[in-house]
Amino acid sequence: MGKILFNDTIIERKKIIDIEDRGYQFGDGIYEVIGVYGGKLFMLDEHLERLERSAKELQLALPVRLTILKEKIVELVSTNGLHEGVVYLQISRGVAERWHQFPSDDVTPVLVAYTKVEETLSDAENHGAKAVLTEDIRWLRCDIKTLNLLPNVLAKQKAIENNAVEAILHRGDIITEASASNVFIVKSGELYTHPADNYILNGITRRKIFALCEKLNMKVNEETFTVAELLRADEVFVTATKLDIIPIIKVDDTIIGDGKPGDIVRNIVEAYRHSIQELVSD
Repeated sequence: MGKILFNDTIIERKKIIDIEDRGYQFGDGIYEVIGVYGGKLFMLDEHLERLERSAKELQLALPVRLTILKEKIVELVSTNGLHEGVVYLQISRGVAERWHQFPSDDVTPVLVAYTKVEETLSDAENHGAKAVLTEDIRWLRCDIKTLNLLPNVLAKQKAIENNAVEAILHRGDIITEASASNVFIVKSGELYTHPADNYILNGITRRKIFALCEKLNMKVNEETFTVAELLRADEVFVTATKLDIIPIIKVDDTIIGDGKPGDIVRNIVEAYRHSIQELVSD
């Protein structure tokens, strides 16, 4: 994994971050994490579309056209021989003298991408895992995939310290998402998840779940639900790139359902795995 994508050129990995890069000093930038299965990029177009949207929301120019970027990401995966893992892609506003306002137009945004070996959490996917609850202290534009992730880091750390796979976030009494994933609950055979507004990131895996549920004739309701409704749910699961789908069988000290992954999440997991198999065999 010694090669990285720097703007539009694949180069040897080395120190490339300037101390006055605005991503480094302000978190002034965006990123994407793209799953790779069997050497194939999963839902690459959707990831790049979201990257473009995030850039527009921050008035951030893309240094490389999406068509070229797509080709370069595919080349990067091939060059590094990545079979199972992720591509991390980041764009900062560039290197400029440290002032809070945007720099002049002659400052060029900096794009870097690298590959990383990462396996799916198959044990948690099959047997379920624990999550913890914590207050959502993030800003009010969670729909933009920015580099400002300290609240997510603190939430994830709380999960790790409590032997949990995720921290499920709530604003007051309303569940939003998790530290690095989207949250679904199942009640009376139907799925519920927070609407894709400014309080959550519209996850790429989340979107795939919607498409799979349509094929499975499962109803998905984009509606808010409370902490109490989460704890009383028949099933709970979280979704994210490369995390895939993890059934949550315990939240803090509350057992969800019968303490085992339910039939609905198992059916969705099976459908998701099938879609991955189709990608790899294509």
